Amino acid sequence: MEADRITGTVFAIKKYAIHDGPAIRTTVFLKGCPLRCWWCHNPEGIDSPISLVWSGEKCVGCGECLQACPEGALQLQENILERDRELCSSCESCVSTCPALAHEATGWRTGVDEVMAEIEKDIPFYDESGGGVTFSGGEPLQQPHFLLALLKECGRLGLHRAVDSCCFAETATLLEVAKHCELFLIDLKHMDSDKHRLYTGVGNRRIHENIAALAASGSRIRIRIPLIKGFNSDEDNIRRSGEFLAGLEGIEEVDLLPYHSAASGKYRKLGMEYKALQFEPIEDVEVEACRAMLQQMGLEVQVGG
Repeated sequence: MEADRITGTVFAIKKYAIHDGPAIRTTVFLKGCPLRCWWCHNPEGIDSPISLVWSGEKCVGCGECLQACPEGALQLQENILERDRELCSSCESCVSTCPALAHEATGWRTGVDEVMAEIEKDIPFYDESGGGVTFSGGEPLQQPHFLLALLKECGRLGLHRAVDSCCFAETATLLEVAKHCELFLIDLKHMDSDKHRLYTGVGNRRIHENIAALAASGSRIRIRIPLIKGFNSDEDNIRRSGEFLAGLEGIEEVDLLPYHSAASGKYRKLGMEYKALQFEPIEDVEVEACRAMLQQMGLEVQVGG
């Protein structure tokens, strides 16, 4: 299929990103993820279909959306808007009509050419800083044809390409993507598969096998550990994580990312339960202990990233 005919679903394009790979980058967020991590910072990217959400703090109660909805799926009672999900066709009439921008869509369908047009606007920043483009999510490997088409177009322009992935995908797909990018950013969440399944919805065997396969292929990998007290910051898990990573080639750096609850507002707006509220912020001294343990195994480690 020709690149200009391939479409996908995106929920954000972030300009001037500095934490999604080296230097200044454009990060393209693709919708859909096979995991359901309790602490996910992009809950709007989890589900593949586009959904509509309403922000009560923005609503002025004008009723324009009620009149515009062709399905009669909306009701406003006591300043609270109710959406009948069975009637709603996600036509986005409410989004385009609302003068207060209280209605939002969690993504949009788009083509390769449209995304590339946004990326190309930032080429001067890449040239000056040595940056490039990062494809994130969600999980970008959920849309492999769209992702590969975008990677190939970026390659045609000589842009540095990174893919931010959980690595829960078919190995053949992952290795094909590896041929068209310069860097993988990969989460390593937990070494125990049962605990991994409890907090993310899937076991970790495929993920760890895929990380090893990528390393064996010669891919450059930057590991990210979301450091969460009560989940994976204990000494045993950090030791096992370090032993696993130290035995692989191509691991450029390990980023420890201390948990914070900044995304909780997104969950409220989306009407989703934020299970991670039970986690306490991890203390600096605990973070430093984790870093020291990993560094003793010969890994280059930084906090944040």
